[in-house]
Amino acid sequence: MPFRDKLRQILSVKESPRKIALAFALGVFIGMSPLLGIHTVLGIAAAWIFRLNKFVTVVGVYVTNPWTIVPIYTFGTWFGARLLGIDRIIPDIDWAHLTMKELLHTFGPLLLPFVVGSTLLGVVSGGVSFFLVYRMVKKSRG
Repeated sequence: MPFRDKLRQILSVKESPRKIALAFALGVFIGMSPLLGIHTVLGIAAAWIFRLNKFVTVVGVYVTNPWTIVPIYTFGTWFGARLLGIDRIIPDIDWAHLTMKELLHTFGPLLLPFVVGSTLLGVVSGGVSFFLVYRMVKKSRG
């Protein structure tokens, strides 16, 4: 189902604009978090814990999908590296002798920038999406 159809469904949810926007923003935050692989489960659990709409939260989670995940996480890692004062983030890779151990060793220094950048990107994106969805819901209801 295209995102536009999901957006129409979000706008028709019978809850307050604040709760709808909060559910979506929480989903966006979780979707951009560095906890790759458990976004959906976290989104449903968080929606349940905070008594928010699970559908709206999961739609927010899926802002990060197979088409968007590489640019989002690449930007998040770059952003985290800049915040941490790391100038060189692309490591030299010895492709001829690449093993799993070497791969982990080579990319290990990017873990902290990835976590910091992705988390902060999630906070900012979640905040922006809250205000956008809130305004869209208010406008759609007249």
